[in-house]
Amino acid sequence: MNIKNTKWSPKSGVTILEILIVLSIIALIAGVVGPRLIGYLGRAKTETASLQIAQIRQTVQLFYIDVGRYPTDSEGLAVLLSAPAGEASWAGPYLESTDGIIDPWGRDYIYSEPETAADFSIKSLGRDGEEGGTGEDQDLGQ
Repeated sequence: MNIKNTKWSPKSGVTILEILIVLSIIALIAGVVGPRLIGYLGRAKTETASLQIAQIRQTVQLFYIDVGRYPTDSEGLAVLLSAPAGEASWAGPYLESTDGIIDPWGRDYIYSEPETAADFSIKSLGRDGEEGGTGEDQDLGQ
């Protein structure tokens, strides 16, 4: 096997101009790609919240089948994790952890008990945490 020995001399290496050109190219690429990646992350959080809301709705339906009623506003979604006092027919926990009732932005999902037969709602206020909005700030839920 032939191994080439390279002799380094004071003239070997790169110039400051070459380094600046490479850094400029890297900055240009980061400037173009960075915002796109941030947009994908935001869209992924919105899609995750929509999927979690659908899963929580199904979990609330399982609670209803077992207990015979929907959770109250005072119980909230926490009742899916620990049994309410005096409910012998509770067959939970219906979710694995408290992470299941927290939206991707770190806030609890908002639960409203049904006023009529089965119109309970679960929603997230989106990235901004306020009513209304568009894009990542839009309210999600049913």
